[in-house]
Amino acid sequence: MPTRNGSARYEGLGKDGQGSVSTQSGVLKDQRYGFGTRFGDEPGTNPEELIAAAHASCFTMALSFALAAAGHEDGVLDTTAKVTVDKDGDGFTITRSALELKAKVPGISAEEFDRIAADAKANCPVSKVLNAEITLSHTLEN
Repeated sequence: MPTRNGSARYEGLGKDGQGSVSTQSGVLKDQRYGFGTRFGDEPGTNPEELIAAAHASCFTMALSFALAAAGHEDGVLDTTAKVTVDKDGDGFTITRSALELKAKVPGISAEEFDRIAADAKANCPVSKVLNAEITLSHTLEN
């Protein structure tokens, strides 16, 4: 299995510093981040939204593969992950990733979908690496 990488650079210190983040694939290249993009509304990215995107995409792919393995051939899965960061002493901790899923999988029962979705939530690699509460709410259309 491949090893993936990302990189970050921060120039200056604390609130006055500015950073940039890049990914091996080049999808992100020197994207701006800093105090204002993380805790304010300045343009740029932040670690929490990157984790949210990673968790949403990982879970959705895991669910897609699990549904296919269970014999389902068609469907649409739309997932949003909402990552919460809370104050923890002098620092911060990511405490939760709330997955919100809207799914359309023709011919699946609610019970089968619940079971497969719960397994995907528990076993996608990003869920396994997060040391936070992970919740899943979903809407299934038939």
